[in-house]
Amino acid sequence: MEHNHANFIWSIAESLRGPFKPAEYGSVVLPFTILRRLDAVLEPTKEAVRRAATTVGGLPDAVRDYTLTQAAGHGFYNTSPFTFRTLLDDAAGLRANLSEYIGGFSSNVRDIFEKFKFEETLNKLEEKDKLLPVMQRFGAADFHPDRVSNIQMGLVFEELIRWANERSNETAGDHYTPREVIALMVHLLLDPDDKTLLQAGAVRSIYDPTAGTGGMLSVADEQLRGMNPGIDLSLYGQDINPQSYAVCKADMVIKGQAADNIREGDTLTQDHFPDRRFDYLLSNPPFGVDWKDQRATVEDEHARLGFAGRFGAGTPAVSDGAMLFLQHLVAKMRRPEEGGARAAIVLNGSPLFAGGAGSGESNIRKSLLERDLVEAIIALPKDMFYNTGISTYIWVLSNRKSAARQGKVQLINATGFSNKMRKSMGSKRNELGPTHIADIVKLYTEFGESKLSKVFANEDFLYRTITIERPLRLNFAATPVRIDAVFETKALQKLDDDAQDALRAALETLDQTTVWTNRETFSKVLDAALREGGVKLATPVKKAVILALSEQDDSADICTGAKNAVEADASLRDTENVPWNEDIHEYFDREVKPYAPDAWIDESKTKVGAEIPFTRHFYEYVPPRELEDIDRDLETVFGRLREMLTAVEK
Repeated sequence: MEHNHANFIWSIAESLRGPFKPAEYGSVVLPFTILRRLDAVLEPTKEAVRRAATTVGGLPDAVRDYTLTQAAGHGFYNTSPFTFRTLLDDAAGLRANLSEYIGGFSSNVRDIFEKFKFEETLNKLEEKDKLLPVMQRFGAADFHPDRVSNIQMGLVFEELIRWANERSNETAGDHYTPREVIALMVHLLLDPDDKTLLQAGAVRSIYDPTAGTGGMLSVADEQLRGMNPGIDLSLYGQDINPQSYAVCKADMVIKGQAADNIREGDTLTQDHFPDRRFDYLLSNPPFGVDWKDQRATVEDEHARLGFAGRFGAGTPAVSDGAMLFLQHLVAKMRRPEEGGARAAIVLNGSPLFAGGAGSGESNIRKSLLERDLVEAIIALPKDMFYNTGISTYIWVLSNRKSAARQGKVQLINATGFSNKMRKSMGSKRNELGPTHIADIVKLYTEFGESKLSKVFANEDFLYRTITIERPLRLNFAATPVRIDAVFETKALQKLDDDAQDALRAALETLDQTTVWTNRETFSKVLDAALREGGVKLATPVKKAVILALSEQDDSADICTGAKNAVEADASLRDTENVPWNEDIHEYFDREVKPYAPDAWIDESKTKVGAEIPFTRHFYEYVPPRELEDIDRDLETVFGRLREMLTAVEK
């Protein structure tokens, strides 16, 4: 049904062709759809509100709003004398009456139309003689909640936004998530809490920091109220896109939610709920999108507040800010001593493995694992989202894990759980059916080991990166090639021409056929040549000269520094990742020492890392075909080619 409504509305948009560009269609149909929906919701109590409006003159704003919302039966109202249908009775005064009608809404609704810059749109429609036809077409639509549910209306909005963004070359997936993916996420969050959610007087809050049009909030709201109609449920959301924010706010207002719980703004730089924590959290943040514009604010919060802020564990590469939203979500979870919280977030594959030990990404993973917050990660089928076909994963987080799950992470491979869509929608070619959702949730709740489900200890994803050093071994010679190399170094560029000439002359007195294999010995020989030539070099310059005259040589003596400390050869430096549960020295003795007897571990450089190699744990080895079978197939192909060539030659 929602698709039919969306088709009908978009047919109105197509009638704007000419005066409006396709990229502008959304700015017309979206606010008109919201206006028609709000009007349908308020129509039954219109007269009661009009009567109440005559009694509230001079009253304080708070009392006035309370009286009028009570009369409307909703958290918003309209005091103008008009309805959508009566506006059409006065075609000549339509434009002025529309402004009065919109101005008659309560302030929490007027804000919605301001975000769409609706007055500017109405002026252009009037100027192009399109206002009356558009109003008449929308007037024929029936968006009453008895005919179109809130969930269905949400789908209509999302379909319209997708179409609008396709025509303006924006990315639909930035604004909303497929409803079946949301349904899966909500099941994963709520199913473990069924018993407590069914209790009388249950009070819960749900938060989405990347709310888009409010799809996640709507599905969670519908499911929770279906489980417990008497639940006291508060929905909170924030989104950076003004139009998405406006649609989400309109949806929440119609649901009877507090309008102030939906905010517009950049979640990373301006958390509109700084003092609030929530019971359930859902998010599908933009991934693969840089956070250059937010960098200064985010890094300041990280440095200034640490774990007292949102980004204490670290910051990821600036090219992808998805893990910032992951940390934000954790920071907004209700504390365990207050009852705890559960969260679900959609991410691409990068947060599983990007960055080596000590990087921001690795430190974030390490922090989540050490705090035992990761409950499960579910791999979704490809081609599930409207704007990308890449691999995506649902991370389930909890700070109140069941006893069985404490210290463990469950990985679920659900990449084979989907149906092909009859018609693709952008990049979305696959969808989850109810059976798929039920099967995935069953794998999750059973928490067992199988081909599709694996359980690991948190420590299984931790490792230590050790730095392996080898001794520096150099030989030294004063060949013409090496002497020329001396004067190409930056350190020598500071010497004037006379000093360079004197140095070259001193170096050329050295025996060009001799190769020294001990740096200390060669240094003494060089000092003598420099004194003989009257050349004085600063210590850094002398070091540069010696280095330029050197070459790596495994047969040379080891170079030592102060207190005979062995110097490491940076060119031979290597690293090894050692599993967390293995002693680094035992690993070194077994894996490194037999092949490099002179190597050692520089323990000052050891770093702790975290990586979740999801794909590796579900990899199934497929043995190669027998050579005889391959040869037989090749011979068959070649036989066909020979027959074709013979036919051509004839």
